[in-house]
Order: sequence, then structure tokens, then C-alpha cells
Amino acid sequence: MNQPQQTASLPALLPTATPPTWLGVMGGGQLGRMFAHAAQSMGYKVAVLEPAADCPAGDVAERLITAGYTDPAALAALSALCAAVTTEFENVPADSMALLAQASFVAPSAACVSIAQDRVAEKRFFVDCAAASGVMPAPHQVIASAADIAAIPDALLPGILKTVRMGYDGKGQVRVNSRADVQAAFAAMNGVTCLLEKMLPLAYEVSVLTARGADGASVVYPIAENVHRDGILFTTTVPGPNVDAACACRAQDAARAIVARLGYVGVLCIEFFVLDDGSLVVNEMAPRPHNSGHYTIDACVTSQFAQQVRAMARLPLGDCRQHSPAVMLNILGDLWFDGAAGENSEGGDGGDADSAREPAWDRLLALPGACLHLYGKDDARRGRKMGHATFVAPTLADAQAQLRAACAILGIAP
Repeated sequence: MNQPQQTASLPALLPTATPPTWLGVMGGGQLGRMFAHAAQSMGYKVAVLEPAADCPAGDVAERLITAGYTDPAALAALSALCAAVTTEFENVPADSMALLAQASFVAPSAACVSIAQDRVAEKRFFVDCAAASGVMPAPHQVIASAADIAAIPDALLPGILKTVRMGYDGKGQVRVNSRADVQAAFAAMNGVTCLLEKMLPLAYEVSVLTARGADGASVVYPIAENVHRDGILFTTTVPGPNVDAACACRAQDAARAIVARLGYVGVLCIEFFVLDDGSLVVNEMAPRPHNSGHYTIDACVTSQFAQQVRAMARLPLGDCRQHSPAVMLNILGDLWFDGAAGENSEGGDGGDADSAREPAWDRLLALPGACLHLYGKDDARRGRKMGHATFVAPTLADAQAQLRAACAILGIAP
């Protein structure tokens, strides 16, 4: 699946002062912002292509190209400036990535991004590489018509109905217990093609962050254990308190097999379910740095964003050793409003402006090992990711204790 130019024969893209070496990123969100910080620390200049003029990545990049992701002139300008381009979210049009690849090194490739954008293609890929990875996705069925609903096997219910495209942070997903539920949810989603996945006896969820270079070398980070609330990541704990050595090995081996089968270049996060019987099920993948990998900034030798820079610049991949146990807490816009703690509901008006107040960052930062990362978003809204805090400590128990203390300070149910 590699693009023709993505070969080990291409030289490394070294940072230079005169003329400067530019790296491009499609997308102006917080992942692009943290990518820019990592690239700049290594001596690169960063250009961002993003439709919104006011965006987290645009605030820190040396150049912001304000245009749509399919704008031919904007794509040409980004490609002319940048020898390598990456993406900070999976829903950037794959056709745009392919167009950029005509003149720039693009990592990940359009082919890899297109698989992650489509749940049907993603599930098909997981099934196809199961012999190599040793894991399968949950039982599933495409729902594109009333006939598909009528043909749902009894064993597939209860389940979760998911839109095939554009779903994230719990959006585009509905739990269903019966065919009538599926019919109602399908209608509420305006009849777009969906995927019905069987609900499984989930013990916990883990994510595996991996990176692969154009030369085929790959690294895998320690296993992260995740807790979600209302479909949004709440905490990531590394090492995972429930993850035994055998489970970690299976998940890491599966990730290596998947990233190799993809011919992937860049940072890839793969989410797995660990079931009550200890078996492993592959859920989904994100072709970019991931929320669950933010702990790497403060707890690993090489952060996921520095790794992304290394991969796209065809530099040797960095050491991904974790030097400290860590717990990462997502910071949502709820915290800016009185009485909103723990209410992760998107779509509200954010509360009355008079009730808005800045969270007690001074008290949070007084905690040992607390590392605060705010994303520069001016408009706090309920359910919106505004930042994260990572707590690093000599022991996992210490890191977890600081998380509980932070939750008490911020008014979050632990």
C-alpha cells in the first residue's frame, strides 16, 4: 500500500537553517499544535492547512494556509513549500493526500488513511490480516437498507450501530437491543450506511501506539489502558493496571503485524478490547497520534509527536521507553462552567457566560508530577477537548493518587 515515493532509498529530510526545512500538516487542531511543537524543537518550520483561521495549530505554526482540504491552490501551495506532509486527523480527504504525494513525501499514505476512514474497509482489513495479527474484530454486519435490518442474525444483538464514516468520540453510535431499535437508529441517522457490531463482554480497553518508518523499522509503545465516559476518553493509565504480560505481548505483536501489513509510515494507534475471558478483539485504528498517547510527552523518551516528525522526515525512529508511570486526564470544556463537572454532553450551549470561570490550574500544578497541557482554544464548550493533564510519579500508585487529587480540585468524579 506504500506510495511509490515512500521507500527507504529516499534520503532523510534533515532540519536546516538556511533555507529552512518545512514540514506540512493537514488539520489545525490540538494534534497539529503538538506536532508543530515537536517539529519546531527539532529545527523544522511548520505549515498548516486548515479551513478555520483561528485554530490551535495555526496559532503556533510558522505558516497557516486558510483553505478547505480539497482546495487545489492551497494544496499546491502546501506541497510547494513542504518536502513532507502528514495529517493530524483521519477524516482529511484521502484524494487530497494522494494529490500532495505527487510532489511531496506523504506519511501516512492516502491508501492507509482511506482504510481508517471507512469502518467497513477497516473491518475487512482486520479480517484479512487476522492470520498474521492473531486477532479478529467483533462480529459485525453492514446495514445499508431495510433488507439488511431484516437479515440481522439474532446472535448479533444487542449491538452498537455505527455510521461507516465520520464517527469519533462516541458520535455516530447508538446502542441497539432489537431490530426495531436498529430500524429507529438507522432512520435517525438518515439512512446512511452503518455497521452493526455485536456487543461483547468487555473487561477493559487498551490502545497500542506504534510507529513505522519508510525503511520498515517499527517501534511499539507500552500498552495503555483507557477509561471512557460518554464516549469520550476520560483517562489513560500506563502501565495499565489490569494488563498482564501475556495480554501486552499479544496486543503489541498484533500491532506490529497490522502496521507491517498496511505498509504504514508514521504513527498509528490501534484500539483493542480485552474481554472477560482474556481474549483480545481489535476495535479500530487511527492513522495519526492519539489522545491515549499524550502521556508520552511527559513519560517517554520520545513522544508520539516527535516520533511522527521522525517518521515523516525519514529519520531513525526514537526510543519509546517509558521512564515514569503515568496517568493522563482529559480536560473538557465542562470544567469552565459551574455545575457541569462530569457532564460530557456535546450540543449544550455551554452554560451561562456569567457562570464561566477558569479552573484552578494553580492548585492542580501544585500536585507533584502534574504536567498541564492546554490547547489554546478560546471557546470552552461542554464535551470539547480543551487540554489534558498528565501525572507522572515514581510508582503507578502515586500517579493514580495525584489523579484522584486533581479530580477533587477540578470537581470531577474520579
